[in-house]
Amino acid sequence: MWSIGPIGFTAPLLLWGLVLLPALWWLLRAIPPAPIRRRFPGVVLLLGLKDDKPEADKTPWWLLLLRMAAIAALILGFAGPILNPEPRTAGEGPLLVVMDGTWADASDWPRRIERVESALETAARDGRPVAVVVLTNPPARGDLPFQSAASWMARTAGLTPNPWQPGQEALDWAQALDGRFETLWMSDGIERDTRSKLLSAFEQRGPVRVYETGRAAQALAPARFEEGRIAIEVRRSIGATEGAATVVAHGPDPMGIERELARQEIPFVPGEIVAGNTFDLPPELRNRIQRFALEGVRSAGAVSLVDDSLRRRKVVLVSGREGREGLVLLSPLHYLRQALEPVAELIDAPLSDALLASPDVVIMADVARLTFAEEEAVQEWLRRGGLLLRFAGPRLAASDAGRGEDDPLLPVRLREGGRTVGGAMSWGEPRALAAFVEGSPFFGLTVPDEVSVNAQVLAQPDPDLAARTIATLADGTPLVTRKTEGDGQIVLFHVTANAEWSSLPLSGLFVQMLERLAVSARLGQDPASDLAGEVWRPVVILDAFGRVQDGGRLPPVAGEVLGSALATGTTGPELPPGIYANSDRRIALNAVGQESPLVATTWPERIEIEGSSALQERSLKGALLLAALIALMADVLGVMALTGRLRMQGGGSAAAMLAGVVLVGGLMLTGPKPAWADDTFAIQATADVVLAYVKTGDATLDSLSEAGLRGLGHVLTMRTTIEPASPVGLDLETDPLDLFPFLYWPIHVDQPMPSPAAYRKINQFLRSGGMILFDTRDGDIAGFGTSSPEARKLQILAAPLDIPALEPLPEDHVLTRTFYLLQDFPGRHNGRSIWVEAAPPDAELAEGMPFRNLNDGVTPVVIGGNDWASAWATDETGFPLVPVGRGFTGERQREIAWRFGVNLIMHVLTGNYKSDQVHVPALLERLGQ
Repeated sequence: MWSIGPIGFTAPLLLWGLVLLPALWWLLRAIPPAPIRRRFPGVVLLLGLKDDKPEADKTPWWLLLLRMAAIAALILGFAGPILNPEPRTAGEGPLLVVMDGTWADASDWPRRIERVESALETAARDGRPVAVVVLTNPPARGDLPFQSAASWMARTAGLTPNPWQPGQEALDWAQALDGRFETLWMSDGIERDTRSKLLSAFEQRGPVRVYETGRAAQALAPARFEEGRIAIEVRRSIGATEGAATVVAHGPDPMGIERELARQEIPFVPGEIVAGNTFDLPPELRNRIQRFALEGVRSAGAVSLVDDSLRRRKVVLVSGREGREGLVLLSPLHYLRQALEPVAELIDAPLSDALLASPDVVIMADVARLTFAEEEAVQEWLRRGGLLLRFAGPRLAASDAGRGEDDPLLPVRLREGGRTVGGAMSWGEPRALAAFVEGSPFFGLTVPDEVSVNAQVLAQPDPDLAARTIATLADGTPLVTRKTEGDGQIVLFHVTANAEWSSLPLSGLFVQMLERLAVSARLGQDPASDLAGEVWRPVVILDAFGRVQDGGRLPPVAGEVLGSALATGTTGPELPPGIYANSDRRIALNAVGQESPLVATTWPERIEIEGSSALQERSLKGALLLAALIALMADVLGVMALTGRLRMQGGGSAAAMLAGVVLVGGLMLTGPKPAWADDTFAIQATADVVLAYVKTGDATLDSLSEAGLRGLGHVLTMRTTIEPASPVGLDLETDPLDLFPFLYWPIHVDQPMPSPAAYRKINQFLRSGGMILFDTRDGDIAGFGTSSPEARKLQILAAPLDIPALEPLPEDHVLTRTFYLLQDFPGRHNGRSIWVEAAPPDAELAEGMPFRNLNDGVTPVVIGGNDWASAWATDETGFPLVPVGRGFTGERQREIAWRFGVNLIMHVLTGNYKSDQVHVPALLERLGQ
């Protein structure tokens, strides 16, 4: 490539054509040729006559200049001009293209694929063998799959990143390579321990070039629960200059439909690579959060999955005494229950039994002593990360617990007796609470003026007392003390849990203090030992683009393996990021660990780096060729103007035709590619459920089909967990069908027959589990003995299709109960005959069961004539477009049509699972049988 400043040329030899422009000046002057001058006396007789077809004496200078500009634009265009070209060094010998292929690549994966394709095209011209390797999924040790560049170009669309970092397997593969080759390394821009060793292995085999986009990788650290709030931390690999990141919390609403629950802007300090903020949410909303995501960033690193650490905790309540019968307000546990029931799972059982359930918190209200076995069990549970929350009371004040030597289950030593209003160690009046100081878990909470304390147990003066005090009275007396025990902690409220010694349990502050303490229990510092001995199954997993997928196809993992991954923040093919669960717990393994750094790669100065410029390459070929085409059209119009042809009949039509040619040519040269030509559309089409319809060629019918599927999608979003994206129309000849689970095919008498290639695609679609709803829209006239034109057209269209034997929809078919219980399936018309795949001959009624076992898959076709799209159709606001019936009866018919659509899509997506006899009791109950 030859460059002039910011512009480069891929075929610079063509620029020599510009040297010929002066010679073209003389050549173009002869077009049109100048007339020969002859003096003839009789020409006087012609004076005053008008010539309808004048010819120029010579070519005007502006026309010559226009022609030269057009030719110059053609020469420059075919020379392959590129604005801001990235420097590329010509190589020789085999070429190894290495892609990191991590979640950090996902945000700009199409741009990386374009660079790989460019390298393959260059290698194909040079006849170089090429191997393309993704380090997150390396070949066998030492294997190097060199093939022709053309064979790799056909496979670039199948290259995908993975939601983990390259591991030891990639390093072992690189260090075992043999031979000489050049390496083009597509780096994700993140530093890691193995990068320098990989670079050394590649440099031993030949020169290495690195491609980096220069964009900062962004990631979310796992969400943490800190002092009643959810702490979120955003990390960047390159320091931010300005702006903020937006974090969005996603989860189901009360109807079970996933929504945006909250959002928070996190500003970056200029130059910093880490920024944080908190979500202060009510417990009910916090318990519904399933994941946090960086808005506008498409990668697994930008998603933080949420597990049980932010949800309801297991809390054991233990009391040393109960209130007298009927006096509920005197119970030591009454106010605790009221405060914790909305946010925690309360366990009422003997302490020894309750510890077997692995609770997060144990609360003891006025418990003086435990048995030796219980004390040992509680200490072991504390060392694993539990929280022991204790409240004082008459029993604790009268016992010898905490006197003398340190009690292992108390945070401080206690004085004998206590302190009360009017007692031996009395106050003159009840004491108020002091404001919470910074460093206390209660810091930031407002202390109400009406909260007062009239009795408490006192702590013995001790060198560690000040450090263990997290709340005090106005006179400085410790009110709440805390100490750590292993990975857990012990907290003591020096007052009772009821209103006997203070008014604290009667206030909202009490609830806030409990939330800051009890709900904050989480895994200990050693997750490997905490999860050991159990088997964890993946529930959902993340792909590299941050999309949530079903994890049921992956095998379970041992607790030791999962714990090690949590501790080190590493994921891999056998342990992708996702949610892992056992019988009663859910653990989130995220693509970015709590301690995982996000640092930009630092390359040695000897390494050539491309792609890091802020200016992207842009081809100018299309713009120059379009300019040449416009100049040539202007030349033709100019000649027509000089010769008077624009004023002649038909001259305007000719000019309009030329303008149309230029417009079409401009779109071909510079216009966007069709949606299906963009590989990213396939990703978008499969990221959500997309309902599709077959284009018939009739604009009105196609518009109605789109509105019908849009209305059905709106109903699905409002009533089910399915949230379809906008519907699309498909051309059976050119568009892929396998990206969609469902096709609506309205029959039009004038629509063309598909080609054999299109029929092969349709048959493959039907065999692979897709469904087509054929709608003749004729009100089922054919079912009454009269064959409509649409029905005859359907017979012709369906003849080449591989359709199984059909039968009218039986009363016990799964479509009658997939979501709604239905017996009628109306659309705009209310015909009853709907045809589906016939049941197998051996499908018989089991004794005592009302439904046959039809668990044989999804019917590939549904045929009817009720014009469902018209009944489903709505505008963008959800208002129906086509009237159905009259009054309330018509709206009821539209409602049943929508319900049939919901059943249809649920059947496509879930199969015949409702035919399992386990559903029969619930269905019979709903039917009232």
